[in-house]
Amino acid sequence: MVTTDTGTLFLHPDRNLGMELVRATEAAAIRAVPFIGRGDKLAADGAAVDAMRKFLGTVNFDGVVVIGEGEKDKAPMLFNGEHVGNGRGPACDIAVDPIDGTSLTAAGRQNALSMIAVADRGSMLDASTVYYMDKIVTSAEGFGVVDIRKPIGENIRALAKAKGKSVDEITVAVLDRPRHVQLIDDIRAAGAGTRMLLDGDVAGGINAARYETRIDMCVGVGGSPEGVVTACAIKALGGFIQAVLRPVDDDQKQRGLDAGLLFDHVYDADSLVTSDNTYFVATGVTDGGLVDGVRRKGPIIRTESIVLRSRSGTIRRVVADHLAQKWLD
Repeated sequence: MVTTDTGTLFLHPDRNLGMELVRATEAAAIRAVPFIGRGDKLAADGAAVDAMRKFLGTVNFDGVVVIGEGEKDKAPMLFNGEHVGNGRGPACDIAVDPIDGTSLTAAGRQNALSMIAVADRGSMLDASTVYYMDKIVTSAEGFGVVDIRKPIGENIRALAKAKGKSVDEITVAVLDRPRHVQLIDDIRAAGAGTRMLLDGDVAGGINAARYETRIDMCVGVGGSPEGVVTACAIKALGGFIQAVLRPVDDDQKQRGLDAGLLFDHVYDADSLVTSDNTYFVATGVTDGGLVDGVRRKGPIIRTESIVLRSRSGTIRRVVADHLAQKWLD
């Protein structure tokens, strides 16, 4: 923060921003609850988007959505380029996913989240022209040891040695997709176990970087926006991430080149998000390995959230009880 002759200029997100943002993810998660297991992912997403946007409008910041719903989910709100917040306070890039795991929510499965990532204005990589990237995420032990350009078996053995584990104790999270059949075979051939993710590789990446989970590594091709969001969280956890863009065709690659993106290039946390002051905020919609889902307990609705901030290196868990009658339509 800098004081000038014309007033106060905010250069960075302030210390309370994370706790303000969690109200938006809590609202989105609560509003998605009636749609859990109902088979309608669009209705679930629509309710969460509307709730998140309303709460973001009260937050003291000038946010521009760099990664939003928009084109991907045909959403009329929280689209790329939209301004959110009350316009006062720090100027920020913001990435939103009111429900990361709409299919999980619709099916009543675990690991659906509502999440927001924030960083200083102009610091998030805009990879919206290229939808996918290959990613590898580990805890801090991966630095100088793991390299996305190496075979997965070599990375597993190197990480196991760095962590003081045997290879058969290593667990690798990977999205359960046809494109990963060979990767999964190679992980198992190396002697490691797999944790198959139906969706939500952001949570998989965060768990790979945290010290108290059973996941040691998260790998595979997933969404480019999710990679940038994961980087915001990884910077708060002190973890390791690398990514390489994977265009689906020559046209998409050309659009990426026109946008200034780099191919055959390894992005790390600092090139995915250049700011040293990032926030990641997530609230559970359904139960998962990162946070518990929304639960109704008599007259209250209980939510669990996680708030990560890179500058302070803090991880906060927020358990909140909301009076249910306040959320009745």
